[in-house]
Amino acid sequence: MGEVVSLWPLTGIAVIVVGFLLRFNPVLVVIVAGIVTGLAAQMPIATILEKLGEGFLNTRNLPFILLIPLAVIGLLERHGLKERAQAWIAKIHSATAGRLLVVYLFAREMTAALGLTSLGGHPQMVRPLLAPMAEGAAEKHHGPLPGAVRYRLRAMSAATDNVGLFFGEDIFVAFGAIIFMHNFMLESGGIQTEPLHIALWGIPTAACAFLIHGARLWRLDRYLQRELAKTPAAAVKGETL
Repeated sequence: MGEVVSLWPLTGIAVIVVGFLLRFNPVLVVIVAGIVTGLAAQMPIATILEKLGEGFLNTRNLPFILLIPLAVIGLLERHGLKERAQAWIAKIHSATAGRLLVVYLFAREMTAALGLTSLGGHPQMVRPLLAPMAEGAAEKHHGPLPGAVRYRLRAMSAATDNVGLFFGEDIFVAFGAIIFMHNFMLESGGIQTEPLHIALWGIPTAACAFLIHGARLWRLDRYLQRELAKTPAAAVKGETL
């Protein structure tokens, strides 16, 4: 019989889930989850701190990488990127907020499955393009939007990007998590696997995620129609001023 694999290190995942549900500071949650995982794996305290330090040093240049596209996006927004996106989507008569987000969800999953994870994202795609286009599609059919509806559209736009990226990248054979699972099962349990097979088994999960979130987006159009039908236009204008 093979060596028994301890599942206690997975308690770090539970710490992350609970921490995010309670809306604690994300950095603090990740650090605590790392310490809990290390203790559950019976790692010495010095080793845990060493691993945390290595992770910090390896990612210390990340803010500089993020600031460069943010400057470009800010310049484009100043020259009317949001307005042009809303005007363009208004020319498509069949476009609704839900349909637009379903199309983006499909495109996001497909591109992430090919390893093109940087094509989307909150700062470079959701805020300057996707959310304004969803708002423009909703305004074309329902008129001015109240604040609560506008923020719901923005939240759904961000959630669509998250779902498409998270489940799409699991299909990419060179994704870091797939290589990690391959090495973990090989070294800890002696289980021989192929990264390609692990990636292929991510396809059913990605398909289910697309269907489930696609149904939520289909209900979003019904929510907009129901919510805005009972909201007086005068009240909406007064709220948006």
